[in-house]
Amino acid sequence: MLTQTDLLRKKSEHIRQMFSSVAGVYDLLNAILSFNFDKRWRRFAVKVSNATPDAKILDVCTGTGDLAIEYSKVLNSSGKVIGSDFCHEMVRLANDKLRKRNLSGRIKVIDADTLRLPFQDNCFQISAVAFGIRNVSDLKAGITEMTRITAPGGRVVILEFSQPTNPLFKAIYYFYFKRILPFIGKIISRSKYDAYTYLPASVLNFPDRHGLKTILESCGLVNIEIYSRTLGIVTVHVGQKP
Repeated sequence: MLTQTDLLRKKSEHIRQMFSSVAGVYDLLNAILSFNFDKRWRRFAVKVSNATPDAKILDVCTGTGDLAIEYSKVLNSSGKVIGSDFCHEMVRLANDKLRKRNLSGRIKVIDADTLRLPFQDNCFQISAVAFGIRNVSDLKAGITEMTRITAPGGRVVILEFSQPTNPLFKAIYYFYFKRILPFIGKIISRSKYDAYTYLPASVLNFPDRHGLKTILESCGLVNIEIYSRTLGIVTVHVGQKP
């Protein structure tokens, strides 16, 4: 059985196993544990991406495809969204969701590792990720790969959990995040991998908003904007490829 220590080492196969174990309840738990704010956060990320209606967009670590679906809402018939994920069970569920919503013609979801994206250089106007880059085994390499496939002038967009700065809210939030959330997640998911204990631990081990900005800059991105949402629970970073 994988321990939290195993998961925090972020070996690809361990992370894949963990997400496969919770795939069936992933959307439900996202809604419950975020009090349905996750939908607002994705909409905001799409808004600040400034996608043109004919943009070609890649959503990496797409999970069940929710960010890809949000992007599809701002595109016309010339635009295109591709979602990619290295967990086949997530890809399967994403494609099921797209078929049920009659979106299969507008969005394509494929199996692909963010560290080895099967696309040529400079072929997307936007590469984006929501709550996934934190789980990539090599953070800088993942962002570098997102930058590689983004066209000059295009944007890399990262929506990720962050760490609140207000001391009172931070104390209240951390009690929920580290005690209540893992308890609810474990009961509902019944995951043997403690996925929802890993979640807060991985966030606390992730660079803060300024540290992530520095990494984006080291990957060659410029004009980086940081948007804090819901008292700092999440942030959206938008960087431009020169």
